[in-house]
Amino acid sequence: MSKHLSGKTAIVTGSGQGVGRAIARALAAQGAAVITNNRVPGGKRDCQMDDERLARLTEEQRKWTIEELERFRGDAETTAELIRNEGGEATACFADITDYEAAGRLIDTAVRTYGSVDILVNVAGAFGFSPFEKMTPELFKKVTSVKPLGYFNTCRHAVPYMLEKGFGRIINCTSRAWLGDIIRHAEYCTANAGVVGLTRALAVEYHDKGITVNAFSPFARTMAAVDLQMFDKTISDKADRAWPGDNAPTVDMTPLPEDLAPFICYLCTEQAAHVTGSVFSLAGNSIGMYSDPVITRNIVKQGKERWTVDELIDSADRTLFNNYHSIIEQYI
Repeated sequence: MSKHLSGKTAIVTGSGQGVGRAIARALAAQGAAVITNNRVPGGKRDCQMDDERLARLTEEQRKWTIEELERFRGDAETTAELIRNEGGEATACFADITDYEAAGRLIDTAVRTYGSVDILVNVAGAFGFSPFEKMTPELFKKVTSVKPLGYFNTCRHAVPYMLEKGFGRIINCTSRAWLGDIIRHAEYCTANAGVVGLTRALAVEYHDKGITVNAFSPFARTMAAVDLQMFDKTISDKADRAWPGDNAPTVDMTPLPEDLAPFICYLCTEQAAHVTGSVFSLAGNSIGMYSDPVITRNIVKQGKERWTVDELIDSADRTLFNNYHSIIEQYI
């Protein structure tokens, strides 16, 4: 098998487990030297299913949940060790990317250890569930401080090195929640919409500098998927459920994080130099690309006089909103 990333150095944030670990391993298998990363040794999980919630489950549900969550044990060092055992090259760096200086130390570790930073894959994330009217500022800040703020921090430190080399690949993890979501996590939707905005802005700014910037929305068996599967089962108050219905739908746990990794590796190659500013949906062997937002219709009043409310009441439904469908129709 060809190694398309030989001689490259990659950083993967949030690579202690799950999607990040799978991507780090795949990049190493393609020949890249990899800096693995998470916040602290031991891989403390950002998980809603604490001991108190687990106790509310049936014995069968609790056993299944614990077994699934065990899949996500590990940290940057265990991932790096796994890569080295597989014949790759990897070094762990524990750093909280929500801190600008810590993010700088992460990038500097790659340069100091391997001489450069060519690839940056941001996978780190945080999440939570809450009806918006009960959401705390602390929850909103916790989630948005990783995305997009943490991604800004890592990109800000990495881009100067990429500009100097005339080569860079930045790939940011978003979620389909960037479009809005039926799940009650407005802070997560906000965070991931910010990732898309940051990704597209950097792609435009550096399109002629050899740097590509793309985003991907993963759908795979991860800790977040397990959390989502079981969270509603622990809540008695329907108003606080993640899903506004009586029961959370069954989450398809079939795709594995490893299924997503080959496409991320492809985006890092020379062959993908023309691909930038795009957002991809990855689910198993399915690779989708989101369309760009476009204005689908508009109305214009001729002359210099501005629209009146009476005029809009008279014409908007017949023109701008003819056969109109709101976002809500996707969820009911």
